[in-house]
Amino acid sequence: MVNLIKEKFSKGTSIIHALDPRVKIIVILLFSVIVAVTDKTISLIAALLFSIMIVMIAKLKAKEILSRLLVVNSFIFLLWIMLPFTFGGEKIYTLGSMGISQEGIKYAFLISIKSNSIVLAGIALLSTTSVYNIIHALHHLYLPDKLTQLFFFTYRYLHTIYSEYVSLNNALKIRGFKPGTNFHTYKTYAYLVGMLLVRSYDRSNRVYDAMLCRGFKGKFWTLNHFNFKKTDFVAGTMMITCVLGLVLLP
Repeated sequence: MVNLIKEKFSKGTSIIHALDPRVKIIVILLFSVIVAVTDKTISLIAALLFSIMIVMIAKLKAKEILSRLLVVNSFIFLLWIMLPFTFGGEKIYTLGSMGISQEGIKYAFLISIKSNSIVLAGIALLSTTSVYNIIHALHHLYLPDKLTQLFFFTYRYLHTIYSEYVSLNNALKIRGFKPGTNFHTYKTYAYLVGMLLVRSYDRSNRVYDAMLCRGFKGKFWTLNHFNFKKTDFVAGTMMITCVLGLVLLP
């Protein structure tokens, strides 16, 4: 089975790895909201430094972090191309018939810091916990049962659906299918998507019937529960204080 979601950071011995997942989720939600709504440059720079500090404490590999940031910043690069030329405001340079605005550069800079800060904090706090523990923590934070179960089944059967896709795609190759820019290719891919949906629906019915046979009544029961320790309270309080302090910066 192909592992589509590689939890490379979920195992470790750092303080961040040992934190209660509920604390991590609360901190990252609060941090993301505050960073997203603030426009103060000093606060955003402090938020970026906070994210970098959390990554360093988590002892994550710099190469893996940079590879993830490269994906995010490739999209942000498009904003740097567009915003300075399309955003209204004082023109600091004219390139032909287009002008580069100071406000456009400022907003592109702020978006860059916001995005990198949130992504770094998310990697440090969420990627250091397994997906199953995150889902379990969301349940303890009183997220509706249907949403937590939706997250669980999406993650659990994502690999299975991918395996179905690989099987169908291999069947096409065996039959000599070569994609191109023609109607036959579009029609074949439409059949591929349709068959994938049919197989997914059929698999979901079989899984649901199996769950009913095992007494499923809309609730998952877990044997292992989180133990909120003193270190979780101290670390959570310190991080939340730092995050709230971003609002107070000039």
